[in-house]
Amino acid sequence: MASIFTKIINREIPAQIIAEDEKNIAFLDIMPLVKGHVLVVPKKEVNYIFDMDSKDLADLHLFAQKVAKAMDQTIKCTRIGVAVIGLEVPHVHIHLVPLKTMDDINFTRPKLKLSSEELAEIADTIRKGF
Repeated sequence: MASIFTKIINREIPAQIIAEDEKNIAFLDIMPLVKGHVLVVPKKEVNYIFDMDSKDLADLHLFAQKVAKAMDQTIKCTRIGVAVIGLEVPHVHIHLVPLKTMDDINFTRPKLKLSSEELAEIADTIRKGF
């Protein structure tokens, strides 16, 4: 069964896509820790990041770096935090989280509930960083 991320990749469900290339895609998390929380996902469905082919893993991280640099250019924060947890969705994904404090990347705290308009505005802002 396809993961929710594969459904986003295949455009079966909507998402605020920030960037994509032939192997990877980045989109806003719809239940973010903070505004601007982005997920970076390989298009190839793999459950565990350390099961990825070395080249694909390197490409994923280089793609995440490009997205993080665009976020740095457009979101007011101290830096972009990175987390790979892999328990929520059985499809590799890297969390890029704009940080002002350490608590901004605390996954046990309640998630934000943003409107589709707010998400679209945030996505448009980040896209300007490319």
